[in-house]
Amino acid sequence: MAAQGRKNVHGKTGVRFKTGWTASKNKAMLRNVVTTLIVNGEVKVTSGVTKDLKRLADRMVTLAIRGDLHARRLAAQTVRGSEALKKLFDEIGPRMAASKHKGGYTRSFKLGPRRGDSAEVTLVRWVD
Repeated sequence: MAAQGRKNVHGKTGVRFKTGWTASKNKAMLRNVVTTLIVNGEVKVTSGVTKDLKRLADRMVTLAIRGDLHARRLAAQTVRGSEALKKLFDEIGPRMAASKHKGGYTRSFKLGPRRGDSAEVTLVRWVD
C-alpha cells in the first residue's frame, strides 16, 4: 500500500514526487535560449519564459555595448559557445549602440497557443 499524505517527503516508501524544475535547470534553460536568440536572431518560447529571456538578453547587449574585456568575460559566463559570443560583441553590440534608445533591445510577438498543451507561445526578436 502506497504512503499517503504530504508529497516530497522521505518516509518508509522514499520520495514519492519530486518537482521537475530547480533553479539550476531554469538558469541553464535561459542560457540556452539566450544563446539561440543571439545565433538565430529570433526564438519561440512560452510566455512565462519571455520576461526572463528579455531581461537576460538586454543585459547581454548592454555588456556587448561596453565591449571591454571584463564585459566579454561576464557575457562568456552566460552565453554558450565562442561563435555566439563573437556575434554578440562584433555584430549585435555595435548595431544596438548605434540606435537612439537605451534598453529594450528585444521585441516579443504573441503567436497563440501551442498545439500540444495550449501553452501561450511568443516570438522574441531583436529590435531593428
